[in-house]
Amino acid sequence: MQHFLFVHFKERRTPDGEQIYFAVSPDGFKWEAINDGQPVLWAVLNEKGVRDATIVRADNGRFYIIATDLSLAYNMRRVYNNDWHRVQREGSSSLMMWESEDLLHWSEEKELKVRPAGSGCAWAPDIIRDKEAGEWVLHWSSPDPDRDMRMCIWYTRTKDFESFSEAKILYEKEDSGVIDSCMVQEGEYFYLFVKSDRNPCGVILLRSKCITGPFERMYAFDDEMNILEGGPAKYEAPTCTRLPDGSYNLMLDYFGVAGKGQGYVPFHSDDISKGVFKRSDASFSYPYGFKHGTMLAITEAEYEAIKNFDFDAESYNR
Repeated sequence: MQHFLFVHFKERRTPDGEQIYFAVSPDGFKWEAINDGQPVLWAVLNEKGVRDATIVRADNGRFYIIATDLSLAYNMRRVYNNDWHRVQREGSSSLMMWESEDLLHWSEEKELKVRPAGSGCAWAPDIIRDKEAGEWVLHWSSPDPDRDMRMCIWYTRTKDFESFSEAKILYEKEDSGVIDSCMVQEGEYFYLFVKSDRNPCGVILLRSKCITGPFERMYAFDDEMNILEGGPAKYEAPTCTRLPDGSYNLMLDYFGVAGKGQGYVPFHSDDISKGVFKRSDASFSYPYGFKHGTMLAITEAEYEAIKNFDFDAESYNR
């Protein structure tokens, strides 16, 4: 039976929220917190906080967590003057990475300089396998200096998570900025979820037969988004995972209220090729409001090992 690990952060105004958290599930529906709901990894470099984590099982048998280098708790007022536009233009152009052989013991934090210093923030990474090329495609949101710093989706390629190719634009929307990319492959298509700033303001779905596009809109996806409580503009950070039965679980982060009311809400699709995802709260349960992260399919042995491991005793929590 396939089990799942969810790597994410929490919505808090204190530094402990913007760290790496784990949750596990035996089926992708019912989730429980790991380490008593406390961080399993702490960021110590650059902004000393991380958000929007993604995790991957690589061909070399190792696991990699890659996350946004950003701490609002430490720096939103002191450095960015409570201005998201300053974060976009002046934030860290690096991503942060940890690696592990067993999901339990993790390396020290490593900086990935995916964009030139001073070129604007790099946030919300996601990663997908390019099977034909034998490479991994790491993609994220960054401003485009040639488009008046409008947010676009960029990507780089790697085979070994040591060297990365020069960043290029994966997707840009002509009439607005886009952030928070998530990509999955099903059959001959690559499905790309992004958050659009306007026209519409909300998450949209695209697809392409090529991993780097060009992408076409799937307008059927918009129907469910348009009836969301609070409106589609209050949802972001899509993360999508294939479940053992071939259906897909899409999570969207609701940020339309302050504090504990925020967090992921679930959507389900029996056939992703139709582009229709239905809100399905009754099928899922969470110990608290997960913030932007990624799910990883794991074995039963890995699931049990994570549940029983004392992350605090390994000093990751200090």
